[in-house]
Amino acid sequence: MFEVVIGLEVHVQLNTQSKLFCSCATSFGEAPNTNVCPTCLGLPGALPVLNKEAVHKAIQLGTALNAPINQNSIFNRKNYFYPDLPNGYQISQFEVPVVGLGHLEIDFEDGSHKTIGVTRAHLENDAGKSIHARDCSKVDLNRAGTPLLEIVSEPDMRSSEEAILYLKKLHSIVRYIDISDANMQEGSFRCDVNISIRPKGDTKLYTRCEIKNMNSFKFIEKAIKYEVNRHIEAWEDGIHSTEIVQETRLYDADTGETRSMRGKEDAADYRYFPDPDLRPVIITDKMIEEFSDIPELPDAKKSRFVSEFGIKEYDAAVITANKETAQFFEEMMSEGITGKNAVTWLTVELPSRLEGATVITSPVDAKKLASLVSAIESGDISGKAAKEVLDYLMKNDVSVDLVIEKLGLKQVSDDGAILEIIDGILAANPEKIEQYKSGKEKLLGFFVGQTMKASKGSANPAVVNKLLKERLS
Repeated sequence: MFEVVIGLEVHVQLNTQSKLFCSCATSFGEAPNTNVCPTCLGLPGALPVLNKEAVHKAIQLGTALNAPINQNSIFNRKNYFYPDLPNGYQISQFEVPVVGLGHLEIDFEDGSHKTIGVTRAHLENDAGKSIHARDCSKVDLNRAGTPLLEIVSEPDMRSSEEAILYLKKLHSIVRYIDISDANMQEGSFRCDVNISIRPKGDTKLYTRCEIKNMNSFKFIEKAIKYEVNRHIEAWEDGIHSTEIVQETRLYDADTGETRSMRGKEDAADYRYFPDPDLRPVIITDKMIEEFSDIPELPDAKKSRFVSEFGIKEYDAAVITANKETAQFFEEMMSEGITGKNAVTWLTVELPSRLEGATVITSPVDAKKLASLVSAIESGDISGKAAKEVLDYLMKNDVSVDLVIEKLGLKQVSDDGAILEIIDGILAANPEKIEQYKSGKEKLLGFFVGQTMKASKGSANPAVVNKLLKERLS
């Protein structure tokens, strides 16, 4: 039996207006090589100047990860040669990062939790982008110099499930504190996955492989599973030392396999040394005090939702995983509805009609969905009818009351009107009344069904049940 050992390096592109060491814009989707200047092109004589806002955002992340802020840190040159790295080195942090040892907690469906250590988070500038065609390669340097926070975890994860939970929690935190849009499709939140295995009970760390530049939760999970199986097969075949070497690999989404890219370097291979063009980063107590004031985080919001609205912890975790969904829920609750029903309509009924979209683009806003839930709770419409109303609202921008009236779905709760229907049903079924009174109480369902049928579904089921029991007794 083997134990999986996973560590993650997450690169978060900070949402500053300008790059880390120059004033070029960080906007996405511009024409290739237009957001560039002598500094991010690595031209001789151009000097870097640190973007203070990037440091502020690093302090915010450190606070969210319960990590100390190093008040005196330095930038290093990380030397390697690649076409999309104009300087021939990356400016990064090595010995003393801005953010020290922290942690975050992941939550499992069964209600259990696990703490994952965060080794460090350091600032660095991004490289450009290489585009490989069939007969040539092109380089776009718009991204070169964009500020990144690299968040390095401890090797604490033991499965692809734990890795994805960690990534989703970190993704959620980054968006809550608004230091990045964390758009995975645009590369604002991407991940390098380090994987090794070892015999159960062994504490030694064996040869690891790194899967580079992953930006999809689904593909990360598949890549981990494939790589773990590759390691296990090598162990079982007795060829671990020859087949599993320290290397960087790429994941091929078409084949579902990883393949070798290049040998994996050690820190010594990068020949780190302090960047002579940049002074040490001094973070004052005042800066820490100012930028440690961050918004309510997912875990705190989850606990508050459980205590304030009486919903289950798992439901609260689902809602608070996404900042916009949490805001949507709070806006619904401000309309005075119950938490249980709000959860059902927000997490089940609405998503099933959004076809992959999010609450941000939902045609039914929080107040309108709350109004629909309120109509159910007041007895104006049934749950079944409410689904018809929601279907209509997804295509038409009108009020809930107008749809209920237009579709004729308002429930009849008037005792007199319902009793008139009940009396007719009972008069037509004297034998079944006798059977009910002789002990066949399940026949109540028959009478309820007949009453609902006669009312064309408009009678309030709760009132029908109550009045039938009174009549039959």
